[in-house]
Amino acid sequence: MTAQQPDFRHVDTWLFDLDNTLYRADSNLFSQIDARMTSFISEHLNLSIEQARRLQHSYYTEYGTTLGGLTAFHGIDPEAFLAYVHDIDLSVLAPDLGLNDAMARLPGRRFVFTNGCRHYAVRVLERIGLSKVIDDIWDIRALAFTPKPYAAAYRRLVAKASIAPQGAAMFEDMARNLVAAHALGMTTVWLNNGSPWSHQGPQFPMVASSHIHHQTHDLADFLQAIRI
Repeated sequence: MTAQQPDFRHVDTWLFDLDNTLYRADSNLFSQIDARMTSFISEHLNLSIEQARRLQHSYYTEYGTTLGGLTAFHGIDPEAFLAYVHDIDLSVLAPDLGLNDAMARLPGRRFVFTNGCRHYAVRVLERIGLSKVIDDIWDIRALAFTPKPYAAAYRRLVAKASIAPQGAAMFEDMARNLVAAHALGMTTVWLNNGSPWSHQGPQFPMVASSHIHHQTHDLADFLQAIRI
């Protein structure tokens, strides 16, 4: 270890986003979810695919998740929505031994913090071989259907999981989702993977360089290099 390597010796709680963070963004897995959201809206609201897609993106931008708008204005059953949109083919994913080794060396607790659902997260973690190195999954249900980037989601997680924010590090591919984490005092790491998905979603809160303590293109390499 050298003084130039990022110092994470203060961290005892590790928070990881799921989609396009714990697996490669170029797998295009999330495009399957995106398409099934459109299909669900089209079928349940009797809209054309074009109309459904516009509504989907409008709600995502305004509420942080498409589901937020659907439940607020259309009375959509969140369980039906989550089951449908996450029923996708995971064969594009493969075990990531390097990331598994890197995460296994991290001291303390390791959580997935996702706007998706727990069942889907479990399937993904099993597929990429990380299920044994993750201590728990905090999904949209556990967060009372309040998604990132709303500050209330982070406060709920901190309270329910008994997290001391100053001893926590959060890893995200959507930089805007690090703003609330930074405000709480967490160490923030942006996975700058070049994915178009990382630039979509709500435009609040506005992210600045000061909200990001570290950034990387390769999560496994970064975790192997940090001081712990």
